[in-house]
Amino acid sequence: MDINGVTKKHRTRPAVEEAGFVAASSEFLGSIGASSSSDRGISKALTMEVPSDTDLHIPIQAKTQTFHRPVGPVAYDCVKVIIVRDGSAFLFSEFGQRPVNVGDAVLLCANTLCGSEPEGHITVTTVYMDTDYLIDQVFWQHVGVLCDRLDARDLAEMLYLEPAQVLRLGEERAGMLMPWLDELVRLTLDDHYGCRFNRIQALWFALADVIAPFVKVSSVRLSPSQRSRTRPTAPRHRQFCPLREEARKIAELLRASPETHWTLRALADHIHMSTSQLVRVFTEAYGKTPLAFLTMIRAEELAQLLRNTDLPIEAAMRQVGWHSRGHAAQLFRQYVGITPVEYRRLNAQAV
Repeated sequence: MDINGVTKKHRTRPAVEEAGFVAASSEFLGSIGASSSSDRGISKALTMEVPSDTDLHIPIQAKTQTFHRPVGPVAYDCVKVIIVRDGSAFLFSEFGQRPVNVGDAVLLCANTLCGSEPEGHITVTTVYMDTDYLIDQVFWQHVGVLCDRLDARDLAEMLYLEPAQVLRLGEERAGMLMPWLDELVRLTLDDHYGCRFNRIQALWFALADVIAPFVKVSSVRLSPSQRSRTRPTAPRHRQFCPLREEARKIAELLRASPETHWTLRALADHIHMSTSQLVRVFTEAYGKTPLAFLTMIRAEELAQLLRNTDLPIEAAMRQVGWHSRGHAAQLFRQYVGITPVEYRRLNAQAV
């Protein structure tokens, strides 16, 4: 993927340099005054008990588990970092089959299948992270060369090309992480998650600071002239649980053939479900209905064609499955924010 330019005014910062993770923690509720009825109302609102994890979506969660039997392969709609604490296993994912032992970590991007076969047993701590939360971190880390968070998503996809990686940290370095992991597990299982959110972030940033140098990234040169735009993705509440196989199959089908005239009935027949079951299962997995997901893919594909080819706009629309120019322009604008004509013009100006 290449980052093409959508120009942005008033951006004078230099090209991004390698930066570490920074965390800050502050506790301020106790300093709220209560000298008046208004102050007391504010203080009461700020010190209200935070809902439990069952009622509150959390962007970071950590669990320590021991496995004696094979697991998976399963895919999650979140990013996972798995640190081996004891034992060993063979993992199988997009990197093939790899042994993992104490001192190793595994990075899995969202929607990446992975399974394991323990050699006797394996104990791991898994940190689950919401994708939108991480995209925000990418944005602020590279804010000098990005227009907005839409650019950050494309940049992340370009930098982190390998969706599954085994990171050989070494036993000594991995041992440094254990106290942080234990505290992170305890805090993310606590009912007062919101009150300790700053500490939870600080722990994640400390972990990331140790792990990040081992993550393989693509060698790209970043500069303010390299910018792109994609369709917006609204944050949503993801569940840290495996994706349903049926939902994953439909997503793969739509991505493989966006130009096909899909109907809910045709998609449901592929996985032997009713249309209502399909919509429920798919929406739970991806946050949108199958046909909305298809529209998103077509908008992405059309944007790529407008950036990277000289195809007439109507021909590009037909290539992604849209046969009405007016309807296509309306849907494209909903997802990208501007019309196809404006999108091509902006990219042409940037080049």
